[in-house]
Amino acid sequence: MIRTSLLSLLLSATLLPAQGRPDARARKVIDDAVVALGGEKFLTMEDRTEIGRVYSFYNDKLTGLSIAKVYTRYISVDPTKSGLDLGVRERQVFGKKEDSAVVLTENKGANINWRGAKPLPAEDFERYRESTLRSVLYLLRHRLREKGLTFESRGSEVVDHQPVEVVDIIDSENRQSTVYFHQTTHLPVKQTFSRLDLKTRDRIDEVTYFARYRETDGIQWPQEITRERNGEKIYQIFAETVRFNQNLTDDLFDTSTLTRKK
Repeated sequence: MIRTSLLSLLLSATLLPAQGRPDARARKVIDDAVVALGGEKFLTMEDRTEIGRVYSFYNDKLTGLSIAKVYTRYISVDPTKSGLDLGVRERQVFGKKEDSAVVLTENKGANINWRGAKPLPAEDFERYRESTLRSVLYLLRHRLREKGLTFESRGSEVVDHQPVEVVDIIDSENRQSTVYFHQTTHLPVKQTFSRLDLKTRDRIDEVTYFARYRETDGIQWPQEITRERNGEKIYQIFAETVRFNQNLTDDLFDTSTLTRKK
């Protein structure tokens, strides 16, 4: 009997554009990126814990700094709905005493402190949902089997003094993300996409930079992530440690209470 690995199945059968001829160059870039990120270990990671410093900005000026722990757990999603339903839960805990947190599940979010939990406004959760669905690291981990997901090469460029291959990732809902993969490491170093503001209907341009990749348990993960919105820096995380597959439990993502975790 011939055994076919999960990685082989994903890279051979699910990276083809839904229509037209396959873009062989784009497919190779995506294949190489998945392998560089850790292959099957990356594709099957169940959870992640990041510990470090988080910075927030307004008008490109630093407005906040906090010690943070970010807990992320992946959950199963029907591949036919992976472009609609989130397959991830996240808890962001802030401060040395861990006395405040943001919890984000697949369908809601909450800000939590010693006073209790306050639901995240619907527009804020929808912005998080859209950003997550478009994130290249989430796309590669969770959406590769999705019907209608296509990859189109834009060729090579030099971005921030780095030689990159540029690929557009487009889903069946016509969401498009442009991702820049380093030509040597094959890892994503930059991502851009545009979305509409739900209130004003204005176009918003989002840019994310990935840097300082480090291998842990066979998985490569960026220790530095920077996000910009309409050309202004809004968020930055510097992780000191990243751990995988720590068996994170449901209570960690309870949106009703602040449960301190070590």
